Amino acid sequence: MGQPTHAQNWWRSAVIYQVYVRSFADGDDDGTGDLAGVRAKLPYLAELGVNALWFNPWYLSPMKDGGYDVADYRVIDPAFGTLAEAEKLIAEAKELGIRTLVDIVPNHVSDQHTWFRAALAAGPERKLFHFRPGRGEHGELPPNDWPSQFAGSTEPVWTRLPDGTWYLHLFTPEQPDLNWAHPAVRQEHEEILRFWFERGVAGVRIDSAALLAKDPDLPDFVEGRDPHPYVDRDELHDIYRSWRTVADAYDGIFVGEVWLPDTERFARYLRPDELHSAFNFSFLSCPWDAGRLRTSIDETLAEHAPVGAPATWVLCNHDVTRTVTRYGRADTGFDFATKAFGTPTDLALGTRRARAAALLSLALPGAVYLYQGEELGLPEAEIPRDRIQDPMHFRSGGTDPGRDGCRVPLPWTADAPYAGFGGEPWLPQPNGWSAYAADLQAADPGSMLSLYRAALRTRPEFGDGPLTWLPAPEGVLAFARPGQEGRLLCVVNLADAPADLPAHSRLLLGSGPLDPQARLPKDTAVWLRG
Repeated sequence: MGQPTHAQNWWRSAVIYQVYVRSFADGDDDGTGDLAGVRAKLPYLAELGVNALWFNPWYLSPMKDGGYDVADYRVIDPAFGTLAEAEKLIAEAKELGIRTLVDIVPNHVSDQHTWFRAALAAGPERKLFHFRPGRGEHGELPPNDWPSQFAGSTEPVWTRLPDGTWYLHLFTPEQPDLNWAHPAVRQEHEEILRFWFERGVAGVRIDSAALLAKDPDLPDFVEGRDPHPYVDRDELHDIYRSWRTVADAYDGIFVGEVWLPDTERFARYLRPDELHSAFNFSFLSCPWDAGRLRTSIDETLAEHAPVGAPATWVLCNHDVTRTVTRYGRADTGFDFATKAFGTPTDLALGTRRARAAALLSLALPGAVYLYQGEELGLPEAEIPRDRIQDPMHFRSGGTDPGRDGCRVPLPWTADAPYAGFGGEPWLPQPNGWSAYAADLQAADPGSMLSLYRAALRTRPEFGDGPLTWLPAPEGVLAFARPGQEGRLLCVVNLADAPADLPAHSRLLLGSGPLDPQARLPKDTAVWLRG
């Protein structure tokens, strides 16, 4: 067998754009984004310069958790379109040189899934889930005390049925957990993978990838118990080795959502016969601090090196506070537990830092995931309480603002109703949203959109080479990578004072202008040719 070709290794250095369909573009003016809207914007995505699109779940769903409650993996939800439209979208994107990744949610299904509906009727399908008798004299207590996976939630992960039995759901009651010890569950998901690979998708993002396997005894939760009763259990690796065999038959790839603090355990998912890549949440949650960022970068590269997997870099996604807002706050890190209403934010400061962070992330070796609207510099929206839809908000007793603020429908055309999104959006757009419209930014060479377009055009010059840190003052990050035409440098100033630039022959791109003495201002990044 020969060495993999560059085309087969596309995912190792790709820029992958995350499409939250419901909020991207509305093609039929009903207020919900759809596949017709995405197809109409494919030229925009091609001009942006992304290599692939990752779609959040577009399957049939009651939408109790933004589509992560899947009723049928082989049917497109009518709010988004049809399977035929999805196939057209995959094909049309491919013609523009853009690959497609779909989102698979293997930990749970919707309570409207045919399996669970049969299980509720006390059919044999109960074995495909986790049904248990309750504790207490009359079975009135949940089978165990596991905590919810929704941060801040005080609600139980068990729901009792009229017949007295309980079923497990690590998320909402409408998302019953599957029993991955049952062979039918494994077989069904492998068939789902084949279904989408045969329709031309290039890869699959795996939701909550470390949660599938459960301790068969379902014991009470004990902090620090090893192995954990439902996180990162060893049984998972056999599941993903089976999946890898399926993907290899189609030259498909996987990216896992794996939240683990143990870097050695994390790397196990990236062994050559398991997942191709996994999201790097250390970098996403890291504060805007030079030392902390450098540590995150070093640790990320170090944990990937032994298994030969590429790192992934992401600043924001559909679950976390948008970058412009996060970097404009006193606490610039991200933690679900600290989200609160009314947090003071300096958007001008956050925007300046977000521009610099864009150049930093795009200069690092590996793949980059770009959440829709980040290229427009969108801030987090504060949704009126009576319009919030995210179950995270309700399961926290109303203290957590939820994730809707990063899911507000995109602004496309400044002078059109609803900023050109389509019909009246399913989530309200804040006042002034049209100022971020793509058409305005496309005409402004200093806009966030213009910066991202220029960066994505220039990024291939970095090639595939490693990163070497350069001497730099405290608070400044500076590194070199071998480029196609000589060494390329990235310098980011997080210090309080302007910084001198290292020796270079040309300034390729900057997140902002240099000062009058040609020094790099605070919260600014540049790409240089060495």
